[in-house]
Amino acid sequence: MKLYNSYTLKTEEFKPIEEGKVSMYVCGPTVYNHAHIGNARPIVVFDTLRRTFEALGYKVKFVSNFTDVDDKIINKALEEGVSEKEIAERYIKAYNEVRSSLNIIPVDVTPRVTETMKEIIDFIDVLVKNGSAYVVDGDVYFSVEADEKYGELSHQKLEDLNAGARVETNDQKRNPQDFALWKKTDKGIKWDSPWGEGRPGWHTECVVMIGKEFNHGLIDIHGGGKDLKFPHHENEMAQSECANGHHLANYWVHNGMLETKGGKMSKSLGNTQWAKDVIAQNGANLVRWFLLSGKYRDSLIYDDETFAAAKTELSKIETALKQAEVKAQIANAELGNEYDETKYQEFIDQMADDLNTPNAYMVIFDTLKLLNQALRVKEIDFKAVGKEYNAIEKMLEILGIFIDRTVLSDEDRQIYKNWNEAKANKDFETADKYRSQLIEKGIL
Repeated sequence: MKLYNSYTLKTEEFKPIEEGKVSMYVCGPTVYNHAHIGNARPIVVFDTLRRTFEALGYKVKFVSNFTDVDDKIINKALEEGVSEKEIAERYIKAYNEVRSSLNIIPVDVTPRVTETMKEIIDFIDVLVKNGSAYVVDGDVYFSVEADEKYGELSHQKLEDLNAGARVETNDQKRNPQDFALWKKTDKGIKWDSPWGEGRPGWHTECVVMIGKEFNHGLIDIHGGGKDLKFPHHENEMAQSECANGHHLANYWVHNGMLETKGGKMSKSLGNTQWAKDVIAQNGANLVRWFLLSGKYRDSLIYDDETFAAAKTELSKIETALKQAEVKAQIANAELGNEYDETKYQEFIDQMADDLNTPNAYMVIFDTLKLLNQALRVKEIDFKAVGKEYNAIEKMLEILGIFIDRTVLSDEDRQIYKNWNEAKANKDFETADKYRSQLIEKGIL
């Protein structure tokens, strides 16, 4: 397996910390609203990465959190006159429904900030006591100057960051880049701490949850969207350096953003569509095929044109698989369990090359040609058909795409037989009638 590492800016051979195992943490959502279709991209990308590792024989521990403490959650709770817990539970449930509807392998552990508060407070206390953080009137800030490597993930120098920083009035921070670990608050949900009542800063939450779930050691992979690389992941790494003496993860993997032709997709810009609605309208298979159609590290344009192109591609695959199933059943033949090992290996090789889905899609279409060729001969060899059919099905499974098999009833078989007889007799009007019935039933 090769992965592009944002930390080194190189595609590297994956070398696990523990032989045969992968430890992976992916930043989860702040649960104050529904997930939009752009939020679905990392869900699908990292599930596909997991599936690829498992196809290669690795055992994966996949952890992804819920940020259930945040200003946006508090504000929404105040607006609705309900508790923050009620808001969080509502959108955690909605997010899990999106995951499930996208054929996601269940995440192994889903820690929540509210369930990790003791560990967060203890972690901040370590940073205060070792001089990496400082307290100002009940707030606690991390001192970026405590980490001499600060900026190494985003490949920026601290002096350059400071030169470009806005001048903040009445700022308590010693350095413009210092960030809050603990916020004193009298609004919304809060906890007791050595520095007074408050709640944690976002950048601290993930690093502590990773430490809790992976015993404070290095993990193999830390993932998330490119928009998290700076400052969120940079700040996670800095805290880990100062508290744990390591940079948290050996491989930092970031997916590109989903964009409209007008630019970035975000809730604040109002140019989003809820993932649940897009999935309900189009199905998980098409949504996954579309989201994986470009290189995961690149931006992907979401519009009618690109979505229609994905639909056309997937329809070609569905049609060929259905044709193989129908013809096998009409002939009372089996498609067997054998698969084209050469083509499957070509597919795996592309997926293992930094999740190169565009090239992997090309292998699927090459295999599809072989399947169609095997179906077009007068005397069909269903063993040969089955090898290509099964190879495609195995490839799609790694992409998290599952196409329902067509099972013909006796009535279906008779209509299909009548259709073929009408065509053979050149009775095209009758043939069209039977063809319409087969299309209506979803057989053609």
